[in-house]
Amino acid sequence: MTAHRHSDPFPVRRVYDPPAPDDGTRLLVDRLWPRGLSRERAAVDDWLKDIAPSRELRSWYHEDREHRYDDFAERYRAELDDPVRTDLVDHVRELTQQGPVTLVTAVKDIEHSHVPVLVRRIEEEESEDE
Repeated sequence: MTAHRHSDPFPVRRVYDPPAPDDGTRLLVDRLWPRGLSRERAAVDDWLKDIAPSRELRSWYHEDREHRYDDFAERYRAELDDPVRTDLVDHVRELTQQGPVTLVTAVKDIEHSHVPVLVRRIEEEESEDE
């Protein structure tokens, strides 16, 4: 097993897609369980629902997704400073030192979701250790 290196792209997959052999530890990073998906089919090793944006932030963003992404990303980044979320980010970072880690999500538009903000935060934390 090789550890995730900072220069490597952090793997992100949709939870509805079949797991890949090189996924390693699969972490669901959504607050809500994916609709219509059994736990067996999701094939996740852990569900880090508390690392996801708060219910309030998510609802606010979904009211106007087209115009609020930058503000959403900034507000979610601030939420990641919460001690519970910071501990979860550290947990993900520790897992990357043990082997491959893949973040999985149910969102369709990953690029305009919380996931890129989370990935950047994990990578920032990693670079502080180097």
